[in-house]
Amino acid sequence: MIDHLNWAATAVFIGFFLLVTVLGFVAAHWKRGDLNDLNEWGLGGRRFGAWVSWFLIGGDLYTAYTVIAVPSVLYAVGAYGFFAVPYTIIIYPLLYLTFPRLWAVAHRKNYLTASDYVLGRYGNRWLELAVAFTGILATMPYIALQLVGMERVIEALGFEGRGLMSHLPLTVAFVILALYTYRSGLRAPAMIAFVKDIMIYIFVIAAIVVIPAKLGGYGAIFDAAGAALAKKAALSGSKAAAGLLLTPKQIVPFITLAFGSGLAVLMYPHAMTGMLSARSGNTIRINAVALPAYSVMLALIALMGYMALAVGVHVKNPQDAVPHLILSVFPDWFVGFCFAAIAIGALVPAAIMSIGAANTFTRNIWKPFIHPAMNAQEEAVIAKLMSLIVKVGALAFILFVPTKFALDLQLLGGMWMAQIFPAVIFGLYTRWFNGWALLAGWAAGMVIGTWLAWTPAAWVPVHNVFGSSFAVYNGITAFLANVLVAAVLSALLPNTARDDTRAEDYADLPDAQLAE
Repeated sequence: MIDHLNWAATAVFIGFFLLVTVLGFVAAHWKRGDLNDLNEWGLGGRRFGAWVSWFLIGGDLYTAYTVIAVPSVLYAVGAYGFFAVPYTIIIYPLLYLTFPRLWAVAHRKNYLTASDYVLGRYGNRWLELAVAFTGILATMPYIALQLVGMERVIEALGFEGRGLMSHLPLTVAFVILALYTYRSGLRAPAMIAFVKDIMIYIFVIAAIVVIPAKLGGYGAIFDAAGAALAKKAALSGSKAAAGLLLTPKQIVPFITLAFGSGLAVLMYPHAMTGMLSARSGNTIRINAVALPAYSVMLALIALMGYMALAVGVHVKNPQDAVPHLILSVFPDWFVGFCFAAIAIGALVPAAIMSIGAANTFTRNIWKPFIHPAMNAQEEAVIAKLMSLIVKVGALAFILFVPTKFALDLQLLGGMWMAQIFPAVIFGLYTRWFNGWALLAGWAAGMVIGTWLAWTPAAWVPVHNVFGSSFAVYNGITAFLANVLVAAVLSALLPNTARDDTRAEDYADLPDAQLAE
């Protein structure tokens, strides 16, 4: 099991893991509040300023799986993997324009989730349930994929095992995560995010400086990667299979995948949790301006896929490309540091995801449909227990379900999350849409998108629509059907449901109110 363990790297890895474990428990005493209140446990009391929010939201959106998956796509098929870079740029104008309005109404009305807001705006409990169900459904495989990222680096350290024993280190790590998340709530990932992001930046800067210096510069890297991808394309028998640049047939799928992913990513419960924990709407605006620094880092991380090709990394699973690149270039002690950065990069988003899912389940499924009379303390208890259940479910997914199914479901997750965009974002600007019409649009989008993605072998993210010669991301096709159905039915149905919000609820709060 440990015969081939890289002891120097493992010692550094464990040292940093113990550091963030201590921080996770200490975080309960940071920005003191009553952690038996869901607003404090699940949103940090909505008191995180621009600096803390920058680390928290960055740690939330840019995950360990990002560090593993994006370069792995470039390693496997080339330029198509760069779609992740433009979509993380697209989201920031959307964030700047819309989320301060959502934050303002959520603060005034004590909304903790997107579903809370949807219920208040449209007065439709079934639309609330649809938004909550979609968020939890899409989040579960996303948490599981954080475990995939962590497991890749644990295996690269040399840990070996058979059956369930092969997952022992991962299980121990997630038990620790579950315990300090249960105790400290959102404060734990917020504090750990400082360490995670600094480590990731050090790792990335070292990689973009050291690796090109060893290989003769970026020109040499692109030449070697281009030759390797051309060889892969020749072996596969398809010139479009892999390439250093996009082929003509990849352009439309690339654009629609980037745009559709941008619609989806801010709708996830963990993204909502990160935004609503901010101190003010202006804090969100500052972050919308500052967070693109992470997109620059993401582009540099993506290039590691080409670096792995240039170094000559050969792995059966493309997800192993980055760990083996690190092993082939850096000394053992720095390998441990880099692997720890990736593993901690899994803990932060996994914690926020479980908290976001727990908040949503408690407020929008358990309370309205099972126990309407529950008080604030009971809400916190249910949310804490649910955060444990979500983590156990994600771990069970890794233990008993082939990894490819987690990846397949995550590809579906983006399409699913795009279907709640009309209910959440359109509602910030107009009350014209009818709640029942939005529910029908959501159902249409979910069915059409899932149907397009289905094949007997795997879920596919793009599909040729209406016999066209180009493929379109299923999330965009489903989203357009969703909006069309919602618009037509809204024009036909009377909008008589109660709206608990008023126009002034969406305006920025005065400084005096923020200080209260």
